Amino acid sequence: MSHDDVLFGYRLQLFDLAGRTSVSHACRTFGVHRSTYYAWKAQVDRHGLEVLRPRERRRPKMPNQLSALVEERIVACGSATLVLVRSGSRASWPGRSGAGSSSRRTASGAACAGMGSTRAPSDSR
Repeated sequence: MSHDDVLFGYRLQLFDLAGRTSVSHACRTFGVHRSTYYAWKAQVDRHGLEVLRPRERRRPKMPNQLSALVEERIVACGSATLVLVRSGSRASWPGRSGAGSSSRRTASGAACAGMGSTRAPSDSR
């Protein structure tokens, strides 16, 4: 028995108990808000009990989400750049604007454009 079948069974039991006792008592027993019950009841009256079965939902796709390949490249480039920059005589952080050097090479030899070097926040005095 799957998780969806269990949920469907609980919802059927909710409607059965609401028919035998009161809606308030049934909702309190099953931990369902009355407005949710009445929304389900309107759908059941319109489409039948099968509407209580949980629907399969797809994962939401964020409109500005980076692809996995681009994200991996950014993470690899950022961590390797920080290691290379910190290994010098003085710790420094890559800047946002790309001031300093226009590109930096990581340990793997790939160029990381726009990863300029600026001073670390603790060195700003």
